[in-house]
Amino acid sequence: MNILKTFWRRLKSPSKVAAGVVLFMGFMGGLLFWGAFNTGMEATNSEEFCSGCHAPIVKEIRETIHFSNRSGVRAICSDCHVPHNWTDKIVRKVQASKELVAFAMGTISTEEKFKERRSYLANREWHRMKENDSQECRNCHNFDYMDFSEQGPRSAQQHSTALASGEKTCVDCHKGIAHKLPDMQNVEGWQ
Repeated sequence: MNILKTFWRRLKSPSKVAAGVVLFMGFMGGLLFWGAFNTGMEATNSEEFCSGCHAPIVKEIRETIHFSNRSGVRAICSDCHVPHNWTDKIVRKVQASKELVAFAMGTISTEEKFKERRSYLANREWHRMKENDSQECRNCHNFDYMDFSEQGPRSAQQHSTALASGEKTCVDCHKGIAHKLPDMQNVEGWQ
């Protein structure tokens, strides 16, 4: 009976060691959660993951300057479609979760179905990029670092005008730079 009283007394006022063990275990649990969460986030940024639903698009990019070029710099899906800033990345991942649901429901499960929805998907993505001032493009391409003298006359004029006006963003002129342009005739609000 005396041992039981001692045990309950210890539970009422935990020792510093017990408190330390609980805090340490909580810290380790937090680290494990963060590591698993971050690993999952990075796995969904891979080309292999993207091609699970967007195989026609992933095949298509292999024919563009963003996949193979003289400098050897290569962009993958997440470089252009997932913000680099952590907070914005989380928001985009939550938005993209409905794409997984659509794929699971069979909305874009075949190449034919994907082609039917492609113009809608492209328009939605262009709108998103317009709203965020083509931030994903600007992670690699920045007016401040462009050497207009190395560009063709038309490009130099367009870029310097866009820089001066501040009204245009990359996606205004560069739709179709990494993907073929979809048929936009049947898309509401297409300009």
